[in-house]
Amino acid sequence: MIDLHFHSTFSDGSFTPEELADKVKVIGLQAVALTDHDTTSGTEIFRNALEGTDVEVIPGVELSVSPPDENSKMTIHMLGYYIDINNRALQTALEEVRDGRESRNKKIIKRLNDLGFDITYEEVSAYAGEDVVGRPHFAHALIARKIVSQKQRAFDNYLGKGKPAYVERFRLTAADSIRLIREAGGLPVLAHPITLRLGYNKLYDFVSSLKDLGLAGMEIYYSEHKAKHIRDYLRIADKLDLIETGGSDFHGEGNDILHLGVGFGNLNVPYSVVDNLKAAIKV
Repeated sequence: MIDLHFHSTFSDGSFTPEELADKVKVIGLQAVALTDHDTTSGTEIFRNALEGTDVEVIPGVELSVSPPDENSKMTIHMLGYYIDINNRALQTALEEVRDGRESRNKKIIKRLNDLGFDITYEEVSAYAGEDVVGRPHFAHALIARKIVSQKQRAFDNYLGKGKPAYVERFRLTAADSIRLIREAGGLPVLAHPITLRLGYNKLYDFVSSLKDLGLAGMEIYYSEHKAKHIRDYLRIADKLDLIETGGSDFHGEGNDILHLGVGFGNLNVPYSVVDNLKAAIKV
């Protein structure tokens, strides 16, 4: 069993890389990839914590990608596997994305203040730990203030796209994200296609356009993908000769029913995924 998609405190997860490594050992995962959002800062820590075990650690990242147009409801993320985390161009781009998030955060604070909520940036950042502050940390602050009772309510009422405190931020284009991952020696994989909110034909066309840009794979086995989604995504991957990957998208506390390795309980990503990624790297 493997899991090639989860997050640590360096991104928007609640467990440190060391704590995640401990969970990996207990579960008995064969291969793993820490894929924090727009940062690889936890990668070496995670890898070192698993040194001396039989667990294969694949260096990874999850990049934020801008939708085709500003009115799109698509959420696009690009996973990168087997990347050189020391690649200068990749790290420069990641820093630019993180700087964009920082600028966005200050605007969110102002919008929340304008709504009558006396929340400070210091208050929000206290929930981030090593992480760059993101919307989940704003949600924690809103819960602590008893403005909302749970994380999802924070997004539904204030922080989600189109809501009063939502602010767009800088993201890479799909072409840039694919190019950066390729130039860093890695394989670009489209994450959780369900979040694109496209029917089969439009999804096929969109993924085909990414394939033309250098897309290597698509995340098929994912916690929120139901049997019908998996069948459709497998058809697309087969037609476009894309590698099938998978992972739980585990973030830790805040979602007690989604777990590392098994998602909601029925996720089972086959080890053949790793074999196929390795074969593509060698080509």
